Amino acid sequence: MTLSPNLQGALYMMGSMAAFTFNDASVKLLAPEMPLFQIIFLRGVLTTGLIIALAYAMGLRSLRIPPGDRWLVAGRSLAELGGMVSFLTALLHMPLANISAFLMSLPLAVSLAAAVFLGEPVGWRRLVAILVGMIGVLMIVQPGAAGFNAYSLLVLLSVALFTARDIFTRQLSDAVPSLAVAVITAAAVAVFGGVMTIPQDWAAVSPRGAMLVGLAAGFIIVGYLLSIMVMRVGEVSFVAPFRYTMLIWALGLGWYLFGDWPDNLTLAGAGVVVATGIFTIYRESRMRAAHG
Repeated sequence: MTLSPNLQGALYMMGSMAAFTFNDASVKLLAPEMPLFQIIFLRGVLTTGLIIALAYAMGLRSLRIPPGDRWLVAGRSLAELGGMVSFLTALLHMPLANISAFLMSLPLAVSLAAAVFLGEPVGWRRLVAILVGMIGVLMIVQPGAAGFNAYSLLVLLSVALFTARDIFTRQLSDAVPSLAVAVITAAAVAVFGGVMTIPQDWAAVSPRGAMLVGLAAGFIIVGYLLSIMVMRVGEVSFVAPFRYTMLIWALGLGWYLFGDWPDNLTLAGAGVVVATGIFTIYRESRMRAAHG
């Protein structure tokens, strides 16, 4: 049976979201037996090696970045590092589904930041959707509630930093290969993790720990490869909403592996964020079509 491009794209997107969520679950399972920066370093080394092999297989032979793009790549890498550390720190202390629900607000945050910093047009409908989506975020965060703590603020910081990463990415010229940026970022993560492990005691790596590190690295590569494939098939307006299947995986894995289940207000907030995110993606696709 031959699948349509839209259906292929939807499957790739769902697979990508599943892979990234399984990576998060693997890191969370590793937390009791090794420090965070050791996890980042070991996963980073494996991920860098796998991405280099993938990039070479796809024809990349140089990591040269045009001079005008170098500060953007540097800024993107720093934002990625900061977002990763804040996200993983929060992940180790929060339910998987809750932190994934926070991430669902990323497309809304990027749309708003692109309007503010890059001057991209945002109509009143998308602006209302973004504002309603932010109300959904507040429903998830629940400031003032018993479950609100510093880790809630950390995950909000990670969303802000990942938004900055995506804004840097949008400004890169067409001369910058995506795989070169991926290799540079992965190497920066590995080096950063290695430096941060120097003052720490190194935990012995058990067979289970080695397996989980390998799984985490493998899931990242699968997620990244599928996310590249998504960009090559299907219509954005059809495929992009399937990114929200990450929340389904997070709910299932969080319940099965860690016995966590979000409260009703968090689930309602996640629903608001997903609905407004899908609407924002739809409006963006309509605007591109109108100006295309």
